Amino acid sequence: MTIYIGNLSYQASEDDLRQVFAEYGTIKRITLPMDRETGRMRGFAFVELEEDAKEDVAISELDGAEWMGRQLRVNKAKPKDSR
Repeated sequence: MTIYIGNLSYQASEDDLRQVFAEYGTIKRITLPMDRETGRMRGFAFVELEEDAKEDVAISELDGAEWMGRQLRVNKAKPKDSR
C-alpha cells in the first residue's frame, strides 16, 4: 500500500517527510511530484512503508494533523487512472 499526503507545505522536503514517517516504521519509498513547468513541488507526496499495518497507524494518526502550518490530508493512495 502507498500513503497519499495532501495539502503539504511547498517547503516540505523528502528529509522532512522521512523524519515524520520514520516514527511509523521503515520507509521503502518517498515520492514528491514536481510541476514540470515551474520545477516546484506540487503540494502532495506519496510514502510507502515496509509494513501495511504501520501505514494504517500513520494514516489514522496523521490525517488532519497540522504540520508546517497546514492541515494534512493523509489516506491510502488510489491507483492511478489510465487515461
